Amino acid sequence: MSMLNFTVGPVMMSEEIKKVGGDDIPYFRTEEFSKVMLENEALLKKYFKAENDARIITLTGSGTAAMDAAVSNTLDTNDKILVINGGSFGHRFVEICQTYELNYTEIKCQFGRTLTKEQLYKFDNQEYTALLVNLDETSSGVLYDIEMISRFCKKNNIFLIVDSISSFLCDSFDMKELGVDVVITGSQKALAIAPGISLICANKKAITRINNSKVKSYYLNLKSYLTNGERGQTPFTPAVGTILELNKRLHIIESNGGVDAEIERISYLAKYFREKIKELPFELFADKMSNAVTALELKNKNISAHKIFEIIKDEYNVFVCPNGGEYKDKVFRVGHIGYIQLEDVDKLIDIFKDLVKRGILS
Repeated sequence: MSMLNFTVGPVMMSEEIKKVGGDDIPYFRTEEFSKVMLENEALLKKYFKAENDARIITLTGSGTAAMDAAVSNTLDTNDKILVINGGSFGHRFVEICQTYELNYTEIKCQFGRTLTKEQLYKFDNQEYTALLVNLDETSSGVLYDIEMISRFCKKNNIFLIVDSISSFLCDSFDMKELGVDVVITGSQKALAIAPGISLICANKKAITRINNSKVKSYYLNLKSYLTNGERGQTPFTPAVGTILELNKRLHIIESNGGVDAEIERISYLAKYFREKIKELPFELFADKMSNAVTALELKNKNISAHKIFEIIKDEYNVFVCPNGGEYKDKVFRVGHIGYIQLEDVDKLIDIFKDLVKRGILS
């Protein structure tokens, strides 16, 4: 069996994208490359449903680079920050705030459980100025209620930063309507291109904060990215090949019906998988799930989830996504992003059925 990848990144890429990645990498300080960058900006703004005066910043670095830059370039010690922490990536925002010695309060959610209105509104009318949230907490598969968070932030005049690294192109999102100031994504998730770039979409309010910031970083000083971006360039050498893949991928999405059609495609894959596993010895782990990923808990608590991951990898050449820490042996995740087809989902279901037949799952 050829390799199948159901992780949440890096994911499988289409032949069209792999062909772009296999081409020679051109010199980039040219009008031709600037045109590609400006096309990427226009399409990404369209897919985020951003305001016309929003800007796209392209960083050569993983999603964490964008998380770091978004916080350090728009927030400072005068801010009073709420951080939603429901797992590994919420905790990453906490660590970024600690690194910059920012004034933050952590709202801790139980792992696998969404943020409730009661938890959030404990902090109503308390002069908070910013909120950080991972829209899809990828480590558990939980999708937070962004409309509830949006209403809270609008009511309290709070600057809203959303990590949509896993959720972008998977779950409905309207940056302008929600009043999101900064949204982040990465190349190796539902964009289904090679790892190496992360993307920040900043609205006018965020741009003002960036231009007024006194960030102590040379490479991640976003002012220079905004200035260079006006001519379709970056201040330093970017991941040129991955940016060309991004351009191809965005045009493919556009030709297939745009962002809403892509969300519907991934949503259908997620629903199809979740329906198929009802007859298998799993329980859905998250109480509200993103279309990007399904976290599964084994009904038989005596079986190691990590062992199942290893057997599927070693014996079937198929990758699902393991968990770490205290959930290493309790939970694994199945992604619905990347170049996955229905027949690929059926193959994974058949593997699970084979493991039941062999007595490995029960």
